[in-house]
Amino acid sequence: MDRLSGYRSLGPKTKNLVVAGGLTAFVFGVYFYTMRAVGGTDELQMAIDKFEGQKSKKEADG
Repeated sequence: MDRLSGYRSLGPKTKNLVVAGGLTAFVFGVYFYTMRAVGGTDELQMAIDKFEGQKSKKEADG
């Protein structure tokens, strides 16, 4: 709790800037983490392409 005593002594505008900076860093962190996770291998799209390929192959054979 001694670490918070330094925060409590700051002015209101400075506290707002600290909170805004922390929230902004958190939001950007979540955004970039999500974009990295989603931008990886698109397993669902690969499965759809494989299914479509099998479907068109069956239609061509039969």
